[in-house]
Amino acid sequence: MAENPLILDPKGGMPRLLEIMRRLRDPETGCPWDIEQDFATIAPYTIEEAYEVADAIEREAWDELKGELGDLLFQSVFHAQMAQERGLFSFDEVADTMSDKMVARHPHVFGDENRDKSAEQQTRDWETIKAAERAGKQQKGTLDGVAVGLPALLRAVKLQKRAARVGFDWPDVSQVIDKIVEEAGELVEARDTLTQSEVEEEFGDLLFVMANLARHMNVDPEAALRGTNQKFIRRFEGIEARLAAEGKTPAQADLEEMDALWNAIKVEEKSGNST
Repeated sequence: MAENPLILDPKGGMPRLLEIMRRLRDPETGCPWDIEQDFATIAPYTIEEAYEVADAIEREAWDELKGELGDLLFQSVFHAQMAQERGLFSFDEVADTMSDKMVARHPHVFGDENRDKSAEQQTRDWETIKAAERAGKQQKGTLDGVAVGLPALLRAVKLQKRAARVGFDWPDVSQVIDKIVEEAGELVEARDTLTQSEVEEEFGDLLFVMANLARHMNVDPEAALRGTNQKFIRRFEGIEARLAAEGKTPAQADLEEMDALWNAIKVEEKSGNST
């Protein structure tokens, strides 16, 4: 079978990628693994690739970002190919839908509205437009349309933002903190008196209020936790390095010794003298 020249064209761009995807899904000549996939089986890979893009940006690994963006683009192409096979829509329709959405949501760029407004005003305008779009989709409930597949902390913030728009919100940060204290107390009680499922429920309540505090303080909880994860890795690797200098591993040290090293590293970081 003669190969399509487009597939071998190193400068073939988007048409080349679309043709490669079509060939991979060809029921007679394609890849058996690709042919077997459906929306549900590919969705986890799509989420994973999005996180890998975020990871490359977080690490400022610009040499990796091009490839990660390509992986994420391929996920969109994969879903669009499966949709086209079902007669639902094509990749071009996906692109056209996004273009229409961006034009409609930016009347200050593509329309007659004045560009001279603050970022806060643009955010309010954006939310007004999105609310009108939801109404057009017959999403009548305040919380309709908040994606189920979002990371739980991010979804919590989005749900709370929606509720806040209709006045269901604490007006002051101090009230959120009071609620955190209350939920933490309930979790401590639950630890000793409730079933594991009830403990999990109380823990979820505490996390939900923590997400609310993040929203009130204009903190992205996902970004904050990623930063703390990275800090933990950095400091624990510091413990390992200092123990290794003594010919030891963490398994050969006790908690008191490792905790002392942790605190020393923490002091050095805060004083700017970390080596």
